[in-house]
Amino acid sequence: MGAALLLAAGSIGYNVYSGEGDAAPPAEAGAPPSIEQLRAAAEASGDDAGPWGDLAFAYFSQGNYAEAAAAYRRAVEIAPDEAVLWSALGETLVLASERDPLPADALAAFNKALALDATDPRARYFLAAKKDIEKDHEGAIAAWLDLLADSPQGAPWEADLVRTIEQVGQMNSIDVAGRIAAAQGNRKPALLAPGSGSIAGAAASPDVRGPSAADVAAAGAMKPSEQRQMAEGMVAQLEARLQQEPKNLDGWVMLIRSRMTLGEPAKAKAALEAAVKANPGSAAQLRQQAGAMGVS
Repeated sequence: MGAALLLAAGSIGYNVYSGEGDAAPPAEAGAPPSIEQLRAAAEASGDDAGPWGDLAFAYFSQGNYAEAAAAYRRAVEIAPDEAVLWSALGETLVLASERDPLPADALAAFNKALALDATDPRARYFLAAKKDIEKDHEGAIAAWLDLLADSPQGAPWEADLVRTIEQVGQMNSIDVAGRIAAAQGNRKPALLAPGSGSIAGAAASPDVRGPSAADVAAAGAMKPSEQRQMAEGMVAQLEARLQQEPKNLDGWVMLIRSRMTLGEPAKAKAALEAAVKANPGSAAQLRQQAGAMGVS
């Protein structure tokens, strides 16, 4: 098994999975459901892939990768367009394999995930690991650095990813310290920035506020899908407020940044055009700030 897979040992993929998507089981009050309860729910779920994902994740957490893979296979049969399920299946097949560090069916699952979502972090991680296994250590590190640069600040997999880059670099006499710093320094801010009081992490004018400390605390207890719904709701509120306060330049910049952070470049561009239309005298300033976020 390649160095990167030994270093990961399921940790990066696990953190990717627990940090995004709808398939990870939600936290419940009291004791978590048993495997038997999860299997019963999955078998009764009909065309809902969620319970099969819950069952697979529970098996994965116990290290029972063969059963986890079987449950993920059922989940992707039901929901073949869910990239996160395909990449979860791929990782599980890697860990279930006793001989091949990256078996063909795992690679097929990762490639399927990327065909559905080119940003899927777990699939990107393991396909970079393939380069490491094939002795293309520089290519692997470059791909991981690209993933790091694309990862939100504080992503659940960030620490493991950085450690992998550092250790593979050390093993192969490749200097990575400056490159890691550069990748981390050019990232978009987290959408919910604890303590910032702003939706997109930028300083906002006093009359345009983002989530409160209580909002952020509540978000921390939510499933990732619920966190996104909360964020989208806040952005929608900001957008509605700007209809009433169209001269608020800080608010427009925040809206553009928030749309980009949510992965909605078309809506970010629409927000820029609306801002320019409402503030033609500040068009150059707005376009300059939007351009720094990749919006033109």
